[in-house]
Amino acid sequence: MYDVTIVGAGIVGLATALQLKQLKPSLNIVVLEKESHVAAHQTGNNSGVIHSGIYYKPGSLKAKNCIDGYHMLIDFCKAQNIPYDLCGKIIVATNNDELEALDNIYKRGIENGLEGLKYINEAEIKAIEPHTAGIKGIFVPQTGIVDYKVVAQKYAEVFVKLGGKIKFNTKVTNVKTEGKIITFSTSNDTIETQLLINCAGLYSDKIAAYTIPDLKVKIVPFRGEYYAVKKEKRYLVKNLIYPVPDPNFPFLGVHFTRRIDGEIEAGPNAVLAYSREGYTKSTINLRDLFETFMWKGFRKVAAKYWKTGFGEIKRSYSKGAFTTALKKLLPEIQKEDLEKGGAGVRAQACDKEGGLIDDFYITELLGQIHVLNAPSPAATSSLSIGKTIAELALKQV
Repeated sequence: MYDVTIVGAGIVGLATALQLKQLKPSLNIVVLEKESHVAAHQTGNNSGVIHSGIYYKPGSLKAKNCIDGYHMLIDFCKAQNIPYDLCGKIIVATNNDELEALDNIYKRGIENGLEGLKYINEAEIKAIEPHTAGIKGIFVPQTGIVDYKVVAQKYAEVFVKLGGKIKFNTKVTNVKTEGKIITFSTSNDTIETQLLINCAGLYSDKIAAYTIPDLKVKIVPFRGEYYAVKKEKRYLVKNLIYPVPDPNFPFLGVHFTRRIDGEIEAGPNAVLAYSREGYTKSTINLRDLFETFMWKGFRKVAAKYWKTGFGEIKRSYSKGAFTTALKKLLPEIQKEDLEKGGAGVRAQACDKEGGLIDDFYITELLGQIHVLNAPSPAATSSLSIGKTIAELALKQV
């Protein structure tokens, strides 16, 4: 019997466990994780960027938690001696059609309280990133890089030291409620708890559906594929180079990222994954794929964004097309400069009306808290999101 059971040992689940344990040390808390280690999915396969909060609508959960979480993350890394680098990034407009959207991003950054933002002209872009093409840009000094697997592991270590428990290789197979007690059936045993906190990422809708039959959202998995820039060509990118994103699509577009280990990544694209854990094009789960296509909301998304979607699919199957997209920012990059990199799968919540939910989305019931959408910048925001969820939890336990 536990006071609180958290499903998912990704960075949000672990941050929630840590914050809750720190706020109320007497709570008996367990984290259930179906894999053998922490950060096995979204957390362990992202680009490692510490986001500034410049993109997000002022007043949104993303904006608030990213700004607060940014400072909390930096403080945690300092306290735990986790390597990070606040190297800054540039967002680059390559044609006049992108200037209005660039201005909107700058205004959001100012509204969100970012200091030190500055517009940069073509010559200033070249001074920061000599091989980048652009007519106007924004320099964002707050942006940085870190290894979120290391951060998540440290969250877990501190949580366990405080008396928390993590059960690995423990897959939830059913959840039942009876009065104020919630019972989990798992691959190993049966667990009872007073409060369920669902941070299951790619499976968050599945966990929620055990107790919410008419769930209004479904997780649609989008794979983000990366190429690595070959070592001898890493000089082409000093830090982070981003395009102006499509404001109608909740992805940032292919970009260049220096990782904390010195590797340069190019990407990611955003293509429908054929499985919730579809890290390769050949990984197909027919049940997952069927559920995606049967979801009314996804069919509406496909109808709305079919042209963008085909472009992403083309880049997925054609290295040449992927390179062409990268050339927009870095004209010198050639197909032979790239080698196969990793991939991640983003758990994107889609509602019945065809909306790709663009903010963090948390649902509360008696004895239950479900995190049903926590895409980027969830890693940067993790300690703030964790505190938000912990404060909700303390009203129930």
